[in-house]
Amino acid sequence: MYYFPEPPYFLMSAGLLAGIASGVAFEATLKQSVQLWSKNRSTSTLANLQGLPLQMPFLGMAGGICVFLASGMEIFGFPKLLSYALALPLTLLTGWLVWTQLGKLLIELERGGSQALDLDSFEQ
Repeated sequence: MYYFPEPPYFLMSAGLLAGIASGVAFEATLKQSVQLWSKNRSTSTLANLQGLPLQMPFLGMAGGICVFLASGMEIFGFPKLLSYALALPLTLLTGWLVWTQLGKLLIELERGGSQALDLDSFEQ
């Protein structure tokens, strides 16, 4: 007789909720930091935007996403070790790409203000 473990539905839900909650905190912290920078217009404030207050919700979001991905793969029958072995590098790579893009956007914002980020100006 084969034993099939119970799928980790709770972990999947908990990972999704942790990712969403951390994402909301990340958004609020980023908005607050950019608004503070726009009032002061000092370069030191914008350079410090990627500090610990912004990193903590970002890491929480990445951790929740990693658990969500690994649990989703476990539901489809992947072993636990393989699920996390696939989800962790995928989450780290995606998180690194998003973090570097955020840094580039903040530098662009510092150079040209909010007009530098106006995507509607590229329409013909």
